Amino acid sequence: MVGVSGGTFTLADVFAPLYGVILGPYTGAVSVILGTFLAIAFGRPIIFLGLDFLPATVNALTVGLLLRRKWVISLVLYVGLFSLFLVHPYTAIFVPVSIPSINLNSYLFYPWMHLIALLVLITPLSRKAAAWVEESSLVRVAPGIITLAFVGTFSQHLMGMLLYETVWGIFVGKAPEVFRLIWSTVFWLYPFERAFIIALATIIGVPLVKALRSAGFLSSSP
Repeated sequence: MVGVSGGTFTLADVFAPLYGVILGPYTGAVSVILGTFLAIAFGRPIIFLGLDFLPATVNALTVGLLLRRKWVISLVLYVGLFSLFLVHPYTAIFVPVSIPSINLNSYLFYPWMHLIALLVLITPLSRKAAAWVEESSLVRVAPGIITLAFVGTFSQHLMGMLLYETVWGIFVGKAPEVFRLIWSTVFWLYPFERAFIIALATIIGVPLVKALRSAGFLSSSP
């Protein structure tokens, strides 16, 4: 993690949306919490004052709620996180971008992919994705998991950034100027990072969901 001593992304970040798909919103969220504290017990460093479970928990909860057709709750959760991030005093809503080769010197909207995820969540696509995951066709399951993982992963990213700003900015005391530099760097990295996580979640999730459904361990949501 940029700017966080000892902070790393793990395979757990890939599995977070799959917990929501397979276990549902509440069991999936509890599993993430238990798994996080077990990892800490076995030596994983605490990064966010013991609140390290929150980002992945939000991911599993958002995806699980969508699969349970609780779209409004998912939307309220995402909008709440997005709004808190935009008003946080340590957030850089716009970051300076300079690309001499194309004569670009401007400011760009930092959370542009989070905005796309919000639009996906608002449109019927998120609800269709929940139905696609419950079908047997690979043509449907794959885009369903991609869509749900996309929304869930960016809800996780919002929660993670809020924790980062609050813990390392307000409690640890990093200056706002430091955060502006960090966001300018992360702006170029996070789209690839999140795309990689979504791709892995899909590669693992599609055969896993199909296998569990074929074995009778995964039923369609009511």
